[in-house]
Amino acid sequence: MNLSEAIHRRKTFAIISHPDAGKTTLTEKFLLFGGAIQTAGAVKSNKIKKAATSDFMEIEKQRGISVATSVMTFEYQGKLVNILDTPGHKDFAEDTYRTLTAVDSVILVIDCVKGVEEQTERLMEVCRMRNTPVIVFINKVDRDGRDPFDLLDELEQKLNIKVRPMSWPINGGRDFKGVYKIYDKSINFFEANKTKISKDVIVIEDLNSALLDELIDKDAIKLRQDVELIDGVYGDFEVDGYLKGEVAPVFFGSALNNFGIKELLEKFLEIAPFPQARMSDSRKVEPDENKFSGFIFKIHANLDPRHRDRIAFLRVCSGKFERNKFFYHVRLEKNMKFPSPFTFMADSKALLEDAYAGDVVGLYDTGNFKIGDTLTEGEKMLYKGIPSFSPEIFKELINLDPMKSKQLEKGIEQLTDEGVAQLFRQDPGNRKFIGTVGELQFEVIQYRLEHEYNAKCRFEARAFFKACWMTGDKAAIDEFCKYRQKNIVKDKDGNWVFLAETAWILNTAIQQNPKIDFHTTSEFKI
Repeated sequence: MNLSEAIHRRKTFAIISHPDAGKTTLTEKFLLFGGAIQTAGAVKSNKIKKAATSDFMEIEKQRGISVATSVMTFEYQGKLVNILDTPGHKDFAEDTYRTLTAVDSVILVIDCVKGVEEQTERLMEVCRMRNTPVIVFINKVDRDGRDPFDLLDELEQKLNIKVRPMSWPINGGRDFKGVYKIYDKSINFFEANKTKISKDVIVIEDLNSALLDELIDKDAIKLRQDVELIDGVYGDFEVDGYLKGEVAPVFFGSALNNFGIKELLEKFLEIAPFPQARMSDSRKVEPDENKFSGFIFKIHANLDPRHRDRIAFLRVCSGKFERNKFFYHVRLEKNMKFPSPFTFMADSKALLEDAYAGDVVGLYDTGNFKIGDTLTEGEKMLYKGIPSFSPEIFKELINLDPMKSKQLEKGIEQLTDEGVAQLFRQDPGNRKFIGTVGELQFEVIQYRLEHEYNAKCRFEARAFFKACWMTGDKAAIDEFCKYRQKNIVKDKDGNWVFLAETAWILNTAIQQNPKIDFHTTSEFKI
C-alpha cells in the first residue's frame, strides 16, 4: 500500500457532547459494529457490571463519566477508524479542546430531552474556529423528548451552523419505531437491544410503499409529511458544505438501544474527510508528504497503574512513522527512536510497526515530552494551535504523609504533565499551587494520587484571580519578584509567574511595570 492509499483509508474524529448525552455509549456501539468488541457494557447500569470500554480509569467507572480522552482504533468496511472519546464535563474541557486539534472531523452528540446545553455551545465554538466538519447525532429518541423540528431550530440558532437531517425518527419515546434514511429513501426498523447488534432490520425501498402503511399504520402519513417539509425547508445535502464546516448533517437514534447507529457510522465513513493538512509555525504541511511529522496533543500518566507508565499521544500529520527509526524532537533539539510504539483499544494496546497521517500513536515517555511538542525527520518547525488556558481556580497542595513525599512529588509532576492542571512552585518552602479550570479536577487528582501513587494530600483554596507569565526586561522582573515575593511562583519550565489576587492588582502591576509583559496564557513559550 502506497502513502496516498494509506492516508485515504483513514478517518480520525472526536466524539464530543455535554455530560450524559451518551457519547461514550455511542463510541462502544461503533466498536461493536466494527467488531472490535463483542458485547457493549451500559455506562450507568447496575445490572451490567462491565464498565464502558472507553472509560478505563477507576474513577471514571465509579462516577460514570469520562475524565480523560480515550483513543480507540478499529477497521470497518475497508476504512481504518480512529475514535477519540472526550470528556464531556466542563471541568475537563481543556483536554477536549486539545483533542480537537488532533482530529479531522467531529461527531457532536445531543440529548433529545435536554437539547443544546452550555458545554455543547463551547465545544462547538472551538470547532467553528477551525471550520471542523461536524455531524450531529441526536440521541435517546426512544425517550420522551423535544420535537425534532424544534431541536433542529435550536441547533441552528445556538450553534451558528446550518443543519440538514439525514435520517428522521418514526415517533419518539415509547412509540419510537425506527429511523427513515432520507438520503437513500429507506426505512430501518430496529429491536431494542442494549448489548448486541440487532439482526431484525426491515428495509423499505420507497416511502410511498403500501408496506409502510401496513407496518406503521397512521404514523406513515406523518412521516411522509415530515419528509416533505424537510426537503422543502432544508434543501439538498451538499458534501462540500459539510467539509467546509458550513453544514452539519443530522442523524437521529438511540445509542443505548442500537437505533440509527449503523446508518450514522456508514454515512460518516462515506463523507467524512480523510487526514487533512496542518499549519506549522513556518508552513502548511500536507499529509501525503514523504517525510514524517507529528505533534503531541495529550500525555497520560499511569495508563496501566501496574507499570507506572507515562504515555504521550502523538498525532501523525505527514509521511510515515516507523518503529525504531530516529526522529527529531524539535524543542529538545535531539534525535529519539521508539522501540515500542503502540495503537490503542481503550486501555489495551498493540505494538505497531508503522503509522500514517491521521493515526494516533502511543509513545512510552520518561519525561521528554510536553503537550505541543513536534517530531519531524529533521525539519525545525512547530505545529500551531495547541490551546493553553489560564487557570481559574487555585489551591495549595498539602502533603498529609511526610513519609510519602517522594511519591507525592512524582505523582503531582506526572499528573500535571497531562495538561488538565498546572503546577506552580514557590520558594522558600517548596510550596506547591495547583491551577485548574474546574473543581472536579482537584477531586480526580486527589483520588489518583492516593490510588496510583499511594500518596495522600488535601487542597486548600487560595484567593488568586489570574496566573500571568512574565517576560521582558530581566532586571525589571527581578525587582518585581522581590517586591511581590508572596505572589511569585515558577511553572514547571522554570518561568516566572505572577499570581494576581484581583483584576485591580493585576492592572496596577501592568501599569507600573512597562518593561514587563504579563501573559495570561503560556502560549508565548510555543
